[in-house]
Amino acid sequence: MGRRARAAARTLASASTRKKNGALTAIADLLETRSADVLRENKIDLDKARAKGLKDALIDRLALSDERVAALARDTRSVISLPDPVGRDIESRVLENGLRITKRRTPIGVLGVIYEARPNVTIDIATLSLKTSNAVILRGGSETLHSNVVLAEIISDALEKVGLSRDAVQYIADTDRSLVTELLKMDEYVDMIIPRGGQALHDLCRRESTIPVITGGIGICHIFVDQSADLQRAIDIVENAKVQRPSVCNALDTLLVHRSVANSFLPEVVQRLEKSGVEIRADGESLSILSRSRGDANGRIVPAGPDDFDQEWLALILGLRVVDGLDEAIDHIRNHGTEHSDSILTKDLANAERFVSEVNSAAVYVNASTRFTDGGQFGLGAEVAVSTQKLHARGPMGLEELTTYKWVVVGDGHIRE
Repeated sequence: MGRRARAAARTLASASTRKKNGALTAIADLLETRSADVLRENKIDLDKARAKGLKDALIDRLALSDERVAALARDTRSVISLPDPVGRDIESRVLENGLRITKRRTPIGVLGVIYEARPNVTIDIATLSLKTSNAVILRGGSETLHSNVVLAEIISDALEKVGLSRDAVQYIADTDRSLVTELLKMDEYVDMIIPRGGQALHDLCRRESTIPVITGGIGICHIFVDQSADLQRAIDIVENAKVQRPSVCNALDTLLVHRSVANSFLPEVVQRLEKSGVEIRADGESLSILSRSRGDANGRIVPAGPDDFDQEWLALILGLRVVDGLDEAIDHIRNHGTEHSDSILTKDLANAERFVSEVNSAAVYVNASTRFTDGGQFGLGAEVAVSTQKLHARGPMGLEELTTYKWVVVGDGHIRE
């Protein structure tokens, strides 16, 4: 597979934008015409997941529907409209000696992407890889095997239909976990590894890979409600960040509230969240405030455990803590966050600027929900992953993040003295 991917990458490197967009159009068309096939295979995965007793949050992540398959087709077509970065000159200058030096975007080559639970990732990765002339070897989780296999077949058929190599997108359908470790050692053929999954997967890739690894996607996300915040808007933002889709990495995990507004804000925001079934893990002070104001008739407010502020919940659970102010909020985020997505709700411009400057996350928000950390929402089309590291790429990885560059040097008989 590695050899075939390398050969396909060489062919893709010279493919025209028109050719690549033709492949994306074919993928979108086949997703629509073969939607019933996709949903049939997805149902097999869902039935197995329920039989194994997987949590509702995980089942939601792997579930497809008519609407979600249609969204995959729309997202694929949206990538067509995005500018092709391959071959674009980033910068160019002429030196005093007459040499013209240019930095030009080129494909990375062959990507190895290992992911869990979300079959839409198969389409997202394939479309962005093809648009940037990268070949890719995919390895999804066993819980989405049937869904991923049929999606990979659709992609291969679309590639063949427009005259591109089926080997440009390959899927490892064998669930043997030893193949993941084997993929991580294929530095002769694979240029970059991108894991999308839990902490254990990221740790495995960092530990075992002989190939550069882009890590991220694990989000312990925070919102800090400052003393100057518009509290009514804050309730709406917190609700959206926690409830709109709790099973994804940019959903809210911990709410930090300034002590001066805690007595008035906490009962109202918790009452709103409880309507959506959110369980609150509250620190001592916030627990006392809520107990004095309303009690806990339904048992959805419990004391925070020692590790609760270090959890990516991916479920309708929210950590809650009262802090003295901005300094304590920033310290909490530094100590417990994963540098994914963090937000401040405030009317104080100086506090907003400090938060943006001192919170070193891939996406930092002012007066907005953390749910926007997404390639589509950022105008990148789809995304391959959300990187929380600092080298090469940070945040949602769109087209440009799947390219590197080469130096093109044009002379006129120049020799170095």
